[in-house]
Amino acid sequence: MANYVFGIDIGGTTVKMGLLDKEGNIVDKWEIPTRKENGGKNILPDVAAAIDSKLKEKSIDKSDVIGIGVGVPGPIDDNGVVHCAVNLGWGEFNVNDELKKLTGLTTKAGNDANVAALGEAWKGGAKGYSSVVMVTLGTGVGGGVIINGKIVAGANGAGGEIGHLHIEDNEERECGCKNHGCLEQYASATGISYLAGKHLEKWNKETVLTKADLSAKAVFDGVKAKDALCIEIAEEFGKYLGKGLAIIASIINPEAFVIGGGVSKAGTVIMDYVLPNFNKYVFSGAKECKMVLATLGNDAGMYGAAKMVM
Repeated sequence: MANYVFGIDIGGTTVKMGLLDKEGNIVDKWEIPTRKENGGKNILPDVAAAIDSKLKEKSIDKSDVIGIGVGVPGPIDDNGVVHCAVNLGWGEFNVNDELKKLTGLTTKAGNDANVAALGEAWKGGAKGYSSVVMVTLGTGVGGGVIINGKIVAGANGAGGEIGHLHIEDNEERECGCKNHGCLEQYASATGISYLAGKHLEKWNKETVLTKADLSAKAVFDGVKAKDALCIEIAEEFGKYLGKGLAIIASIINPEAFVIGGGVSKAGTVIMDYVLPNFNKYVFSGAKECKMVLATLGNDAGMYGAAKMVM
């Protein structure tokens, strides 16, 4: 029986690579640059070369490798077909077939957010839960859906795009997706900065916030310092995210939400504003859902990719 598996997380700047054993222990991890020039045609050959080099370094035969799991930043269907990965310069092609051709190893590719969700459910903050929704609060809002230990990718690989859940009717600003009033516009790091600017314009009392720093970190640091303006911003953020998660829970009924991304570094204080709104809006049958913080950081995709191919 094969004893090793590769977990690959392809990002816009670097490719995070991991060699794991079949129990999910990291044998080695490293990064290579993501060469996006010429439509990203060098990315998979670079990955294949790095895998071959690592196998030689560790004196591991390919027959002892279960396969390669790959997380890709873009919609990708169950067959490994990427429909568009703009951050990599890729058009439509089959990642599974291409990387298998380059390495001779079984390959399974999936959307990076879905793969990260699987990693957190396997080895991270949601360990022990089989039905999980991961919410990544970064520059945008991403999501991944795991039901009974399996990724739910949807018909075109766009399943779990929770950042584009419509949450506000009265929004004139356009989201990156060209719609208006998406969850991402209020619950992401950039969304929190937008809320902070909007509230600061009308604020005439003392506050730790400044026009020079309206970051999500500044807001939640202010919350911890009991700054009244920061608390007001956090309450609006919590209203949007809590309501959005309540809608998702009422449809999917997960055992847990796992909250990750840069905003989650604020810690459990986030839950103080999200949970009351979640409980207010969620269907009673889905109310027992837990909320936990992600623990794997940048390694989540690597773990999830490895688990996916296993």
